[in-house]
Amino acid sequence: MNADLEHLIALQRLDSMALDATRRLAGEAEQEQAFEARLQVARERGATAKQRLTDNQEARRAIEKDVATQQSRLSKFREQAMAVKTNQEYAAVQKEIAYAQSEIKTLEEKILERMLEADELAAQAKRADAELAAELKSVDADRKTMAAEHAALRVSLERVVSERATIIAALDKQVLRIFEAVARRRNGVAVAEARDGICTICHVRLRPQVFNNVLRSTEIVQCDSCQRILYAAPKTPAAASTIPQPAP
Repeated sequence: MNADLEHLIALQRLDSMALDATRRLAGEAEQEQAFEARLQVARERGATAKQRLTDNQEARRAIEKDVATQQSRLSKFREQAMAVKTNQEYAAVQKEIAYAQSEIKTLEEKILERMLEADELAAQAKRADAELAAELKSVDADRKTMAAEHAALRVSLERVVSERATIIAALDKQVLRIFEAVARRRNGVAVAEARDGICTICHVRLRPQVFNNVLRSTEIVQCDSCQRILYAAPKTPAAASTIPQPAP
C-alpha cells in the first residue's frame, strides 16, 4: 500500500478518535445538569412528603383547638343546667349540650382520621428520605465514573496529539493539504473505505477505473462525488473499517 495512504488512514482514525473524545468531554456540563435534575426530583419528592405531613399536623392541631372550644362550651352549658329554673330553660340548655357533644364526637373522629393519615404520611416521608439518600449515592458514583472516563479521554487526546504529529511529519505536504481541505468540508472525515465499487460514506458507485485504482492502493484516489480519499480494506475475515461512517 502507498505509504502516504497508510498514513492518511491512520491519521483519519486518530482524528475520529479525537473528535469523539472532544464531543464526549463537551457533554460534561449536560451530564452534570442531568445529575442535578435527578437530585432535584428526589429532593422535591421528599419536600412534598414532608409538607403533606406538616399540613396534616397543623390540621390536627386546628381540630384539637376546636375540640377544646366545644369542651369549654359543654362545661359552661352543664353549669347552666344546674342553675336553670324552668323546664323550657332546661330543655334549651340540654339542646346546646347535645350539640356540643355531637360536635366533639365529629371532631374527635376527624382527629383519628388525621392520626391514621399521619402514620402513612410519615412513612412516605421516610421512604422519600431513603430514596434521596440512595439517589445521592447513585449520582456520586455516576460522577466518579464520568470523572474517570473523562480523565481517560484527556489522556487519549494527549496520545492522539503526539501520534498525529508523528504521522503528519511523515506525510507528503500536498497530500496533507488535500486531507485537511476535505476534512474541513466533510465534518472531519476525509478518508473512506471503498467496498464493492461503492464509497461507503456517500454511497455513490465509483467508476470501474477509479475503483481499480483504489484496489491497487498505489496512489491517492478521491471519490468523484464526496472527494474523500478512498482506500480498500484487505480481503480478510477480520478486516473492517475503523473509520466512523457519518452521513454523506
